[in-house]
Amino acid sequence: MIRTLEDLRTRLGEIRGADRSSSGPRVALVSTLGALHDGHIDLIREARAQAEVVVVSTFVNPLRFRTADDTARYPRSPEADEIVLRDLGVDVVFAPSASEFLPAGIATTRVSAGDVGLRYEGRVRPFYFDGVLTVEAKLFHLVRPDVAVYGERDLQRIFLVRKMVRDLDFAVSVATVPTVRTDDGLPVSSRVALLEPADRRAAAALPRALEAAASNADLGVDACIAAAQSSLMGEARITLEYLSVVDPETFLPVDDGHHGRAFALIAATVGGHRFIDNAEISLR
Repeated sequence: MIRTLEDLRTRLGEIRGADRSSSGPRVALVSTLGALHDGHIDLIREARAQAEVVVVSTFVNPLRFRTADDTARYPRSPEADEIVLRDLGVDVVFAPSASEFLPAGIATTRVSAGDVGLRYEGRVRPFYFDGVLTVEAKLFHLVRPDVAVYGERDLQRIFLVRKMVRDLDFAVSVATVPTVRTDDGLPVSSRVALLEPADRRAAAALPRALEAAASNADLGVDACIAAAQSSLMGEARITLEYLSVVDPETFLPVDDGHHGRAFALIAATVGGHRFIDNAEISLR
């Protein structure tokens, strides 16, 4: 369990060894906000499959949140997390304070996510992806991982991290793991457990909307979106924020003539909690 940048550099130097002529062990990074759940466990297992050394960060990134109060409200379970990480055989856990990792606070130099970072999730939270990429870039710089592992629930984040890796020439590959889902189809997250029973039943309509989109994809993008919207009608507990179909290559909305692979994205609020989800579809 490492809490300072200096100790992280020292420990990773020990792991890699003093012999710079040797490539050293392969290192995988899993960046989290802590409050670990089954989705995180799958990421760590994939990291272990891809590398000899697994580094997990559990930093609650304040640059992702609108206010200091929002940051403070994010769920934390450090004792439970430590047990999970130890049981999984994680080699290094990096758990710095905000003042240690971002000494300049919100005034820190930031990476810009660009136009795509202001769409979908970025339209709701225009600061969000700049904050995400800034911390990911700093972790890449400190850890120097060979591979970084992400869950496919956060598809826009994956697209933007991959773009940053290309644009800034980070020597890291990006691996993904399929979304872990509950029995009723919701992506596993810390928010699911907070839902009241009636809200939980309503939230299950979100993955069903994506299924409806996929089932109608052969009729074109308009039919795809209409089917998803129709499946949500009557769900008064759901406030839809966006429903879009995007091109995997650009992450921009597809046009009417798009054929082939695409992603349907959805975000909604249920019982005061935000949920995002996505599904790969095939437009014909």
